Amino acid sequence: MAKPTLVRPGSARQQSSARQQGAAQHQGTAAKDTTAPQGTTTPIVPKNSISSRTLMLLIAIMTFLSCVTLGGVILVQKSAIAWSSEVGRQITIQIRPIAGEVMESNLRTAIALAQSTPGVSKAYPLSLEESQKLLEPWLGSGLDLSALSIPRLVIVELSSARPEDIEQLRAKLEAINGATLDTHAAWRQQLNTMAGTFVISGLLILALILAATILAIIFATRGTMASNRAIVEVLHFIGASNSFIAGEFQGRFLRIGLRGGLIGGLSALIFFFGISLTVSNALPSAANAQLSTLFGSFSLGADGVLAIIMLVPIIAGLTAATSRMTVRRFLKHTS
Repeated sequence: MAKPTLVRPGSARQQSSARQQGAAQHQGTAAKDTTAPQGTTTPIVPKNSISSRTLMLLIAIMTFLSCVTLGGVILVQKSAIAWSSEVGRQITIQIRPIAGEVMESNLRTAIALAQSTPGVSKAYPLSLEESQKLLEPWLGSGLDLSALSIPRLVIVELSSARPEDIEQLRAKLEAINGATLDTHAAWRQQLNTMAGTFVISGLLILALILAATILAIIFATRGTMASNRAIVEVLHFIGASNSFIAGEFQGRFLRIGLRGGLIGGLSALIFFFGISLTVSNALPSAANAQLSTLFGSFSLGADGVLAIIMLVPIIAGLTAATSRMTVRRFLKHTS
């Protein structure tokens, strides 16, 4: 015995109309297909619509901004690590001029004490001219500083930065009047704090860009669903499941995300390559030195390039997953 079909009151006319529309569309399609090659199929989601091209361009722009932000974070983090490592390998002995003390004798004594300390690889004094040159950024150049009592500096390079070795050297220097040891710990802490703030800010900006991308994909998916509502209703009428329809949209948006991501990622790599060439060749030496201090040589390195390449499939997958969730939610509300 055949299972009876339940018909909701008031829907018979709508179902009859849907059948007539589906039959008309089927006849029209069949008439068109008589001139089409055998074996060709028409995709459910249009391939070359204006909305698809616009979404691909939007994804390309968002991917470019994401890759540039991520690349900037990587450059600053690498530079901060290099700064901290370089500063951590050096400490400074400062000897102030004191009446009754012979400066050159105190310098030789400080160097001998430093070289006898474990963990010290090299110790050398700065000349008086080099010490005066260090004051030029604050006092200006061309001044006669011979009347000033300028402290002398001894640069100590460390092979290992163990705290007990530094404290041992500090205790030895107490035998020299006017001698102090500067480990640059406060400056390193400020430097690390500044770099950490920049990295966190960059990651927050990256998160905002990805959030904006998700919103754009949601609106684009809902617009595509609305423009293809008749097709979706016919698919429902012939028995297509929500998973099948969502899969069709997911596959289409995945391809859009991959194309846009590749365009944006490649543009970001070209951007960093161009910036590196500009900094190396076009900028003056002073500006080049300042930028190199902050960002290094603008070279991402293998890990930076790999991070940008990995961001492309991440954005493509995010595009596909977002479109699938949006389609399923749309179908759930319209069913």
